[in-house]
Amino acid sequence: MDEVVQAGLWGLLAGSALLLGAGLGYGLRVPQKVIASVMAFGAGVLLSAVSFELVGEAYDQAGLAPAAVGTLAGAAAYTLGNVWLARRGARHRKRSGSRAARSQPSESEQGGSGAALALGALLDGVPESAVIGVSLLDGGSVSLVTVVAVFISNVPEGLSSSAGMKRAGRGKAYVFGVWAAIAAASTVSAVLGYTVIGAFSPAVIAAVTAVAAGAILAMVADTMIPEAFEDAHLAIGMITVCGFLVSFALSHG
Repeated sequence: MDEVVQAGLWGLLAGSALLLGAGLGYGLRVPQKVIASVMAFGAGVLLSAVSFELVGEAYDQAGLAPAAVGTLAGAAAYTLGNVWLARRGARHRKRSGSRAARSQPSESEQGGSGAALALGALLDGVPESAVIGVSLLDGGSVSLVTVVAVFISNVPEGLSSSAGMKRAGRGKAYVFGVWAAIAAASTVSAVLGYTVIGAFSPAVIAAVTAVAAGAILAMVADTMIPEAFEDAHLAIGMITVCGFLVSFALSHG
């Protein structure tokens, strides 16, 4: 199969987990502690993937300086975008809405927040999908660890965020339209990650991988961990470690 098509299909597979999570979050009344638990597990998975698959790979390809600079640049770019979106109503886009003070606003409460939430979901999903396409550049086979990590982490993201959208009064068409669009964007991002980045030198590829790693790490810290610990129970740290170890085992299996 053509590698461009492979990149798109793997990106679509990972992005489809958002729709799976959205279906669970919108259609079922999921207890807050369950949402916190799956979000913690997803955060642990991504933290491990960033460490061993992305930053580690960038370091092996180009050394410490490009890996460090790229990671910081990715974190800075994500943070700037997140600050801009937060001021427009997307600050708590991954929150399930269990507490009014930290819930997604409705359109009547803050005009334009619906569009900001959609853009926020896009901001969160693009770096993850792009590295799936980039991983195909190394030997022509996708990094299954990266795909699995993104898929596992996308389920709680879609679950928690769609539950919050529902509580904010947003309808089914909006919720599933957003996540279907992000799944499509994940496909495009993976294809672009393979086709566009593949034209550059290994040092540039390493830097781009590190940029994506920095953006993902900033996203985990800013949007996933706060929701996981919103109604933290005593096992939440252990669940995060379990997610970390699952990804670590896949990476070294």
